Amino acid sequence: MAKRRCRLFQVDAFTRQRFCGNPAIVVLDADELSDEEMQTIAAEVNGEVAFVLAPQSNDHDLQVRFFTPRREAHFVGHATIAAQYVRAKKLGAPSGKLRQLTGAGIIEVEVSEVDGDFRIALTQSPPSLGPILPDHHRTQVLNALGISSTTLHKDCPLQIMVKGSPRLIVGLQSPELLSGIKPDMVELTRLTPHVGADGYFVFAVDTDAKQPTTYSRMFCPALGIPEDPVSGNAHGMLGVFLVNHGVLKPTNDIVNFRGHQGQFVRRPGIVDVQVVCIGKSTESVRIEGDAVIVFEAELPV
Repeated sequence: MAKRRCRLFQVDAFTRQRFCGNPAIVVLDADELSDEEMQTIAAEVNGEVAFVLAPQSNDHDLQVRFFTPRREAHFVGHATIAAQYVRAKKLGAPSGKLRQLTGAGIIEVEVSEVDGDFRIALTQSPPSLGPILPDHHRTQVLNALGISSTTLHKDCPLQIMVKGSPRLIVGLQSPELLSGIKPDMVELTRLTPHVGADGYFVFAVDTDAKQPTTYSRMFCPALGIPEDPVSGNAHGMLGVFLVNHGVLKPTNDIVNFRGHQGQFVRRPGIVDVQVVCIGKSTESVRIEGDAVIVFEAELPV
């Protein structure tokens, strides 16, 4: 009979409405779990899981490890929002900023109360600008996504961005073009090691919106996630990408925009992004979002 028990929560991140946004499992009291047990749990729930652990040293306040159904990930934005929301609801909101250790380094967490509920903000160092795809891989990726080169945003090259794990950023001319994407998941999986990206983040800027707004879709079949509903980490990458290529211009060294994702998998969610920059050089990225607990359980292990 198992003597250890963990508290497990199903959480929808980047939304306040259940069954929208991006689902994640959060496991508290996970310090005694082995790597194999963490991976087994992620495979069992067939989703991304955030395991909350005690700190390892004095330079951070807690540690969170992330597992997909297939492997451990360095950092997962929506699962971090979910984990910190659960901690605030069950343990109380922290009085100040928290330092969370992840596989991608230490990030800063702020919990605020907005309209009677908690909202989570993550501030981290900017992602790295990776290589622009060479022509032969560019053609292969566009064919696998079912995207015509004539629909690409003229100021946006197909470029790898890296924060924990790499994503390929693909810009389209308008949000209406996102519905026409027809991804070949088998081919995208095959291309992943050759392209050097674990996911393909396709976006468009809504030029008619009153405030800077983007719409996007992301495909990560190599991670066991055909279409990711809402990705905070990828939106942070997108923010740096948009600043670097001059698509969004800073005001007083700050770029703010709101990202919409998940509408094509019936899980709409919203990510608010702030990029602090000097010219095209990014100083930090802040990702902010809501969450809601769908259910909680006790897990004997």
